[in-house]
Amino acid sequence: MEFRYLEKAPIKTTDQDPFESMMARFDVAADLLKLDPGIYQYLKTPQKQIIVAIPIQMDDGTIEVFEGYRVIHNDVRGPSKGGIRYSPHVSLAEVKALAAWMTWKCAVVNLPFGGAKGAVRCDPKMLTKVELEKITRRYTANLLEVFGPERDVPAPDMNTNEQVMGWIMDTYSMHMRHTTTAVVTGKPTILGGSLGRVEATGKGVVIVTSSTMKKMGLNPKDTRIVIQGFGNVGSIAAKEFEAMGCKVIGISDVSGAYYNAKGFDIRQAIDYRDAHGGVLEAFSGGDKISNTELLELDCDVLAPCALEDQITAKNAGKIKAKILAEGANGPTMANADPVLAEHGITVIPDILCNAGGVTVSYFEWVQNRMGYYWTKTEVFDRLEHILSEALKAVNTKAEQYKVPERIGAYILAIDRVAQTLKLRGIYG
Repeated sequence: MEFRYLEKAPIKTTDQDPFESMMARFDVAADLLKLDPGIYQYLKTPQKQIIVAIPIQMDDGTIEVFEGYRVIHNDVRGPSKGGIRYSPHVSLAEVKALAAWMTWKCAVVNLPFGGAKGAVRCDPKMLTKVELEKITRRYTANLLEVFGPERDVPAPDMNTNEQVMGWIMDTYSMHMRHTTTAVVTGKPTILGGSLGRVEATGKGVVIVTSSTMKKMGLNPKDTRIVIQGFGNVGSIAAKEFEAMGCKVIGISDVSGAYYNAKGFDIRQAIDYRDAHGGVLEAFSGGDKISNTELLELDCDVLAPCALEDQITAKNAGKIKAKILAEGANGPTMANADPVLAEHGITVIPDILCNAGGVTVSYFEWVQNRMGYYWTKTEVFDRLEHILSEALKAVNTKAEQYKVPERIGAYILAIDRVAQTLKLRGIYG
């Protein structure tokens, strides 16, 4: 296969700005699609960028003012959808990039959603539960005219969870004067959350990876897996891979990376993590190695399920995996794409690979709106169907345009949004 996009200048970006990194892939796909310049500008530009002040009284009586963001990138295909992260390092540029990724992610798996993302610049580790609740409720109150089941539907992300989603749902509902479960997804099941939502992203990683393995002739019993990140996504993916018969030989989290040539007992690793404050610190089930060494291990599947920008132009050439399954958002810098392509590594791009979470969030929204709830088996059957169809569509586009799977995914997503926009027209 000829990788025509390797000659494209935009993909050589330095990736200093996460939005520009996303746009590097967008530009290549838009060029191949021969996208109309006006449509290009429309799809490139976020529709709303909102910054709100969040003043709260801390437990000690002092007043602190936090900064919150919500970016609506696009809502042409339906209500905008995207998580809310709490981080002391978050920026508007990061939120813009993540909102755009959500637009393409929802379009790749053909959900009737647009893309959005939200954040509050704070450190949850330094806040009490009461302070965290105050921040969440004030942030929600400030965005009442933005959020809504038919407008913009938040979800959990970095450092937020189902309890935070419960506070958002309650705050919104109190202002609406009626319970509105569909305003947010990722809620506790007792508040209208969907069964299977917790496992959805990790399970989705394994669904698309196992299909790719089958296409490449990889027998699960002979397949070695390395997973960066052992949080919700990474640990569930590890458990699912192990259940398939694969050997998980490398795992990592914030405490470090660990290697076991014979394969880890994933249940033991999860139990150890849960018993030690959520980290693998001093885990004795494998040899301690560096994160750099983890990414460069000889394996069949490398699944980065942790942070952004882990694979760069500098280390991409040292990756020995046959398949790169992107469980995290943006784990690969744009300037690493040509290197991976040149080394013949099959990339399952993030906007497809980790779309299991938003897919089951969509299921939660649907169930909330109709007031009828599915079994976990029904949820997982529907999830497998949607992701399998999306993978086939991405592979078809990649083969049609003679490009790697990532650009194929962008072509598929951008084309779907552009076609919808053309049919709806521009109001004004």
